[in-house]
Amino acid sequence: MPKPNIYPTIIRKTKTEVYALGRHLSLSADKARRVVDQIRGRSYEETLMILELMPYRACYPIFKLVYSAAANASYNMGSNEANLVISKAEVNKGTTAKKLKPRARGRSYPIKRTTCHITIVVKDISLDEYEEVPTFSSLKKPRWKKKYTTLVYDDVDVYSSEGVWDKK
Repeated sequence: MPKPNIYPTIIRKTKTEVYALGRHLSLSADKARRVVDQIRGRSYEETLMILELMPYRACYPIFKLVYSAAANASYNMGSNEANLVISKAEVNKGTTAKKLKPRARGRSYPIKRTTCHITIVVKDISLDEYEEVPTFSSLKKPRWKKKYTTLVYDDVDVYSSEGVWDKK
């Protein structure tokens, strides 16, 4: 006969997220961030429509990343594209390629080619399942929690003034 579970449990989500990562993309992080902010939290199909209609140059690499993340989700988890949501989308600065351009009077002018790294995380909302995991750290109470006692006086009328305080 199995022993009953006497330990408290926490509920942990199973993995329902898949990501696609684009590194060293030849565009500025600020220009890519302006597009990524528009698609964060939207559904997959709505995201594709937004990216096709936006007039920015950064839309095409982001479109390819969203499409790649959806392909990863359908291959790895077998999820349908209608259930996908962009749960996380972030843009980080990459390396900067620096070169010099000759200018008038023998001077040089620095040219900086900025790159960025884009991460697109898609989540399948139909696969949200939870599992119970026993935890042993929750048996001990934290030291910083103090016990507070409440004193109740039955025979002494503490709230004897008029108004709201008459109610007990």
